[in-house]
Amino acid sequence: MTILIRVIQLILSLSLLVMIHEFGHFVFARLNGVRVSKFYMFFNPQISLVRMKKINGKWQVRFFAKNVKEFQKVALDAHGDPLLWEDDPDENVRKKWAKKDEMTEAEWEEIERDFNFGRSLRHKGHPKFTIIEEEDLPLLDDADWRKYPETTEWGLGWLPLGGYCAIAGMVDETTSADQLGSEPKEWEYRAKKTWQRLPIICGGVLVNFIGAFVIYSAILGHWGTDTLPLRNATYGFEYSEELRNEGLQSGDLIVRVGDKTPETVKDLLNWMVIEGEHDLLILRGHDTIPMTLSDNFDQKVLAAGGSSFISFRFPFVVDSVMPNTPAALAAIPLQAGDSIVTINGVVTPCYQDVVAKLDLLAGDSVTLGVVRQGEQMDLSLLLDENGKMGVFPRSIYDFLRLEHRDYGFFEAIPAGIAYGCETLVNYVKQFRLVFTPQGAKSLGGFGSIGSLFPPMWDWHAFWLMTAFLSVILGFMNIIPIPGLDGGHVMFLLWEMVTGKKPSDKFIEIANNIGFYLLLALLIFANGNDILKLFIK
Repeated sequence: MTILIRVIQLILSLSLLVMIHEFGHFVFARLNGVRVSKFYMFFNPQISLVRMKKINGKWQVRFFAKNVKEFQKVALDAHGDPLLWEDDPDENVRKKWAKKDEMTEAEWEEIERDFNFGRSLRHKGHPKFTIIEEEDLPLLDDADWRKYPETTEWGLGWLPLGGYCAIAGMVDETTSADQLGSEPKEWEYRAKKTWQRLPIICGGVLVNFIGAFVIYSAILGHWGTDTLPLRNATYGFEYSEELRNEGLQSGDLIVRVGDKTPETVKDLLNWMVIEGEHDLLILRGHDTIPMTLSDNFDQKVLAAGGSSFISFRFPFVVDSVMPNTPAALAAIPLQAGDSIVTINGVVTPCYQDVVAKLDLLAGDSVTLGVVRQGEQMDLSLLLDENGKMGVFPRSIYDFLRLEHRDYGFFEAIPAGIAYGCETLVNYVKQFRLVFTPQGAKSLGGFGSIGSLFPPMWDWHAFWLMTAFLSVILGFMNIIPIPGLDGGHVMFLLWEMVTGKKPSDKFIEIANNIGFYLLLALLIFANGNDILKLFIK
């Protein structure tokens, strides 16, 4: 159930973000007079769950409809016979075509394939035959939606891995150079000026960033913020193994990083790992101690994977005891409100100390020193094979003070924009780590992204994660790699600077190369996820 909830959140979040990304392209295309032939939520190989199109002022809807080859010309003449060209080299095909009514659908499709193949050989490439030109539209059947290219076909596919927006006259993942007509039409992308094409390309990224700002603003306006400042760390911090190896001890407080004073754990992570600041000032008891982290500290943290970087220490106080567990069956049972302060005579002042000690004593009999109603007493119990007693401890927030802030409508908007910008800046900074050895190993795919969602449905966490993914999607798409929006921007900027437009065929080849590079990266990232399941 936990996996299912995370999968549903991941699909819902990514689908929403891809749709608003593609809608950004759609809006700017229409604003610049460019037609959009299709807009689909989810992909639709072979068949679409729903197809809709407005024709002559009325919506037409088809369910579970087989896809039509968008650029395949299957035009008929006034008598309903196939439209043929005088230079058709295959007389046998023409004779077979005359017997269309006697053929099954499968036989007819085979004849079409043979005809197209023969024409391709003759013209050394896709023939003009496969392109539906403006003059061919009247010859199409009235039920053929391709006869009405001025309106967009809206649809729902069955493969929930995103979606797409097919812009007329643009070479991308939906259209190859050979599928374009002979001459650019005024309503095609390729016929527009560079200053018109640029916003069409950037529209998806722009809307992703705007979407993130809107979501962050809505989160702040609805829920506000809850922050646990470092200054409220009454019991100090618990550090990961990587930080303990650097010399930090449980209970230490980090009061300076470089020349900056951290306010939250997020500051520590950003400055020490992402920005690579290594000079620290530590408060240990009443002493201040300067410390310098090792040069490869960021690589050590990345290699540790999901281990906790820094956590707040707090006492282990029993909140409730589960029935028929070691804590309930002991000669002197544990009770709600008991504070565990020693285990087998070893002082364990905080929750983290208790958990670490119990893990080492799994299956053994232990003596707990507890404080009950102001008096200290000892009691013994037998731990289970997992080192558990069978109790729920009180929350950290019973001991450390959260600071809550509410935002009014006009406060939430600039605060949400600022939060989104900060998120983008931090992500760009940490992107450099991808090109390090441990960064590459830490790169994750859908499994890693899905694990970032909470195991139980939580709208606050869902929208926070969706806004974060919107920032990532916007940034990743603007990277100048062919196949991404940034690749198209790169070609446009080249055209603006040199005055020379790359050929459609060149762009198609570059996009194909970029596609295979991205596919390789996707396989590598998801392969890392699979390896992590078996290698801990």
